[in-house]
Amino acid sequence: MKVVVTGGGTGGHIYPALALIKEIERLEPGSECLYIGTEQGLESDIVPRSGIRFETITISGFQRSLTWKNVRTVWRFWRGTKKAKEMLTSFGADIVIGTGGYVAGPVVFAASKLDIPTVIHEQNSIPGLTNKFLSRFVDNVAVSFKDSAAYFPASKVRFTGNPRASEVSGTRTENPLPALGLDPNKKTVLIVGGSRGAKPINDSFLEALPETAEKEWQYLYVTGTVHYDKVIEETKKAGNPDNVIIQPFIHHMPEVLAFTDLLISRAGATTLAEITALGVPSILIPSPYVTNNHQEKNAESLSRAGGAVVYKENEWNGPALLHETDAILSDKKRWETMHEAAKTLAAPDAAADIFRVMQHLMQPDGCDKEER
Repeated sequence: MKVVVTGGGTGGHIYPALALIKEIERLEPGSECLYIGTEQGLESDIVPRSGIRFETITISGFQRSLTWKNVRTVWRFWRGTKKAKEMLTSFGADIVIGTGGYVAGPVVFAASKLDIPTVIHEQNSIPGLTNKFLSRFVDNVAVSFKDSAAYFPASKVRFTGNPRASEVSGTRTENPLPALGLDPNKKTVLIVGGSRGAKPINDSFLEALPETAEKEWQYLYVTGTVHYDKVIEETKKAGNPDNVIIQPFIHHMPEVLAFTDLLISRAGATTLAEITALGVPSILIPSPYVTNNHQEKNAESLSRAGGAVVYKENEWNGPALLHETDAILSDKKRWETMHEAAKTLAAPDAAADIFRVMQHLMQPDGCDKEER
């Protein structure tokens, strides 16, 4: 089986794609996978690290306001589609899967025009522009949240969950915390600002920093490269508390999460897939800057289940961080309740479910070409 996977820009599109590739290779040994991304996106660093063949096209996103940049985007889309057709034909693709981000647009569109079976995966409760556009041309749409099904043609939708959940299930192996300078016997609070960092989460941590040394738990703050130097400087001013470790980025996040007692982060779809698979209680601060405020919708699903506490960005600060952390970690019964509630939303078979969708499409009668 020759599989092309495309998606990029943020970890939320990339990590589910990598999890799916891993499952394909497990279920169909001998499969060949090609990942198509961009040179500018995070995928250009993350995908090659995984040993997956990686090629690029040039594409940019549409602006929501009237601007000449959209003319450039249309031109890049058609040029990218042409290049993608050449790539797909040269590779001999049997099926193409898009996981979102601008780069998925021309690649999946090119596949549909070449009559190659196509699937897109939507990680969020409210779809992005690219997947909404592609849903008219693809054979199936796999969704992570049942709420998002309403945005796509009903006949094409398959509820699978997020493949990232499949990857992190059962990742509790050797404890990675000592290698990071943390005590394996202490409760651990993991604070993550996202792959590119988040200033409000950064500011709240710095506000709380003077009091962290007094706590019985330890803090691992993954700043994102943008904020790393500033946080290191402020941590030094606070006397470098023994129970605080700062990292710019962590590539083995599932392994660290498996030994985390509480997560404080944004509410990206990949994050939710990971913490529900592992049952990690969380405090979520959804980004208000994403399309259609989809992170807030993502967070609400986990909050309703009882697995998370949700704060709006303008309500989040250092005192809130200290208060909520104390309230959850010092109350064993509450922690257990949140732990079990988070696991109720897990989708441990998501990658395998998408693989079954792929297999069906590749059967002689699996795709209706006239629907393309």
